[in-house]
Amino acid sequence: MSSENTLDDEDTFKILIATDIHLGYLEKDAIRGNDSFNTLDEILKCAKTNQVDFILLGGDLFHENKPSRRCLHSCITMLRRYCMGDTPINFNILSDQTVNFNTTQFPWVNYQDENLNISIPAFSIHGNHDDPTGAEGLCALDLLSASGLVNHFGHSQSVERIEISPILMQKGNTKLALFGLGSIPDERLYRMFVNNQVTMLRPKEDQDEWFNLFTIHQNRSKHGPTNYIPEQFLDEFIDLVVWGHEHECLIAPTRNEQQLFYVTQPGSSVATSLSPGEAAKKHIGLLRVKGRKMNLQKIPLKTVRQFFIQDVVLDDQDHFTADTPQVTKKVEDLCYAKVTEMLDEAERERLGCPLTPEKPLIRLRVDYTGGFDTFNTSRFSQKFVDRVANPKDIIHFLRRREQKGDIKGLTQVNVDYGKLLKNTAVEGLRVEDLVKQYFEATEQTVQLSLLTEHGMGKAIQEFVDKDEKDAIEELITYQLEKTQRHLEARGVITEQDIDTEVRAGSCMISRAKDVNAINRAKAHRLEHGNVPVDSDISNELALDSDEGSAPFAPPTRGRGRGGRGRGGRGRGRGELSYYLS
Repeated sequence: MSSENTLDDEDTFKILIATDIHLGYLEKDAIRGNDSFNTLDEILKCAKTNQVDFILLGGDLFHENKPSRRCLHSCITMLRRYCMGDTPINFNILSDQTVNFNTTQFPWVNYQDENLNISIPAFSIHGNHDDPTGAEGLCALDLLSASGLVNHFGHSQSVERIEISPILMQKGNTKLALFGLGSIPDERLYRMFVNNQVTMLRPKEDQDEWFNLFTIHQNRSKHGPTNYIPEQFLDEFIDLVVWGHEHECLIAPTRNEQQLFYVTQPGSSVATSLSPGEAAKKHIGLLRVKGRKMNLQKIPLKTVRQFFIQDVVLDDQDHFTADTPQVTKKVEDLCYAKVTEMLDEAERERLGCPLTPEKPLIRLRVDYTGGFDTFNTSRFSQKFVDRVANPKDIIHFLRRREQKGDIKGLTQVNVDYGKLLKNTAVEGLRVEDLVKQYFEATEQTVQLSLLTEHGMGKAIQEFVDKDEKDAIEELITYQLEKTQRHLEARGVITEQDIDTEVRAGSCMISRAKDVNAINRAKAHRLEHGNVPVDSDISNELALDSDEGSAPFAPPTRGRGRGGRGRGGRGRGRGELSYYLS
């Protein structure tokens, strides 16, 4: 890794990297509604000011799976303002673009379309917030791709095997292989890595001359046995991994000593939760690549709203206890002092930064374990309504579960408050977790016999998170039809035999198949005209079919503005081939 800024020349790639922009987050909020839009404007303006070769986005450009018209309009407006123009493109694409951009009917990079005027190409994978859904497997990025503003890559259309084909670029003597993998549920991707079902393709020619850059959008920290992707799963030939999805800004590249590659985690550009990870200062990165050397310059974002968070453990206070007279008033006074202290610190930091929003985000987490009482948080928040951006949730009370040894006074337990005061169950609980907890707690007589908890949880998640109103119905209908066919094939007629078959579990959807059951059922109904076309049914992945509509032929050379001498306009499809790594 280069320790000094590489000189910008005809051999140096300049890449602006950012992840988790979450455009449209709280867009209806009177105070915070414009935060995500202002920050995207700053990011794109920074790319233009630094004259980067391209922008690389690591997923979750949008906060909602179905962005509002205002959100899409603002995004398109900014991309058109900053990414279109006459500035020459100084790098070439050498790989087969029909493979790289396999989700569009215009399978070539946007700056090579002679009907468009692109000065800064933007490449993006999708995240878990803006992932492909519905029978067509489309996402918001596909709208931007069809309009020629963003190059959507890294979309795997198979649920059985993933082959990641890099976009091969060359600028002068520098060769860059850009790999990307859009968001896939962590448990499934973990299982596919373990079963060797994920393959990264590499060029046959001059392997050691390529700088390998990989963009991924998954859990990096361990949330469960398989609910994350260990860095050790990734191929060791990679040089740098741009890790999306994690919101804490850890943009300085860290070396994985086992795989010997570097990982940068840019984090989110807007705070979407009042948790410690979001309190770190937000940055984007300016990556320079020359030959096999790189340098990453972190650029602080000035339009991000300040966020301060503190923890208070009342049981640790020296000047009062739970038995102190008027202790609740003393607790409230303590919280008032802490919040005022954070506001004063925010004001000092904001001086000289006119782009920073005036009202900061403030969160004080109060552990009232030990017999303390809570106070009226609404009344407390009224004191700061004109000074903070989140007056309704400044104070968050929580209480740890006391150990039996504490109650009996037999043991002394050392409490790690750093772990204890992480996101509470309410803040981080997922719909599918609730479903699993419910069925684990129920009696055997009401356990699911035909559906899996995993499949039911996913269907409910689609219904809640992505407003897919028919998701649960489609899953149940699909399983009912499958069960009927199974029983007919086995010649089962009597109720007793039917009950035996069901109890044997042979009718239940397997964990591997319940993921796309909703999607297949919807596709079947669309084909037979039984469901209105506009009533999408969601799926966490695209269709598992490798078939797609035939792409349009590339535009004829020499048309439009093709004669302006813009660099790297030739498509060069198929110039380099791949082999399995």
